[in-house]
Amino acid sequence: MKLLRYGPAGQEKPGMLDASGAIRDLSAVVEDIAGNVLLPASLDRLRRLDPVSLPLVNGHNRLGSCVGNVGKIIGVALNYSDHAAEAGVPLPTEPLIFLKANSCISGPNDDIVLPKGSTKTDWEVELAAVIGTPGKSITEERALQFEGVGQWTKGKSADTFGPIGPWLVTAEEVADWAKLDLWLDVDGRRFQKGTTGTMVFGVPFLVSYLSRCMSLQPGDLILTGTPPGVGLGQKPPVYLRPGQEIRLGVDGLGEQRQRVVA
Repeated sequence: MKLLRYGPAGQEKPGMLDASGAIRDLSAVVEDIAGNVLLPASLDRLRRLDPVSLPLVNGHNRLGSCVGNVGKIIGVALNYSDHAAEAGVPLPTEPLIFLKANSCISGPNDDIVLPKGSTKTDWEVELAAVIGTPGKSITEERALQFEGVGQWTKGKSADTFGPIGPWLVTAEEVADWAKLDLWLDVDGRRFQKGTTGTMVFGVPFLVSYLSRCMSLQPGDLILTGTPPGVGLGQKPPVYLRPGQEIRLGVDGLGEQRQRVVA
């Protein structure tokens, strides 16, 4: 099941993607794709719906972040072995975590706005895990039942630096989280190409580990790290400039496209 939010920024409505790729409106069923709607019982209720019975959304609609009212965004740094090698640093012995301000969240195809004076804005493609059931001290065996800070916080929290989506893909549609390919292009050139198979700490471990540090609530996001190919790792380093276009995706989970503006 693929859930999404569509409409003008700040006025998004809940939706579902049908088998043909069309958007179906969920406004009569749920208020938003957020909070308790992400609990297993609520998701089961949505799975039982026949998408064709829902109102068809016509036209080209803006997609918002696929999750609303996000409480926490938890980032994990240097979580791909090949990215750590690219950065010339040893593999972490435990997850390196940081928080991002939720005000950075934007739609998957919204413009990326460079902060005033920024000269080293980089790119990253990441797999995000969305928490469904709230929990604390979660075991790794239970983790996939959950649908699913320093200078890093400062540098990664600018407005529009958190495009989420295009849709929330529920766990039953992901055959193996450890076998997903990720990629990112800038102006048609492929910079990032990797696989979740090179993660240092896998998704179940991250959910369990983080739940021992803090309680996890429905709609919290865990950004699980990025593969090699970031701008800082180029020789010489390359950074984003106004007018450039970014395309990125994770196999089976959708694609994003953004324009860089000043």
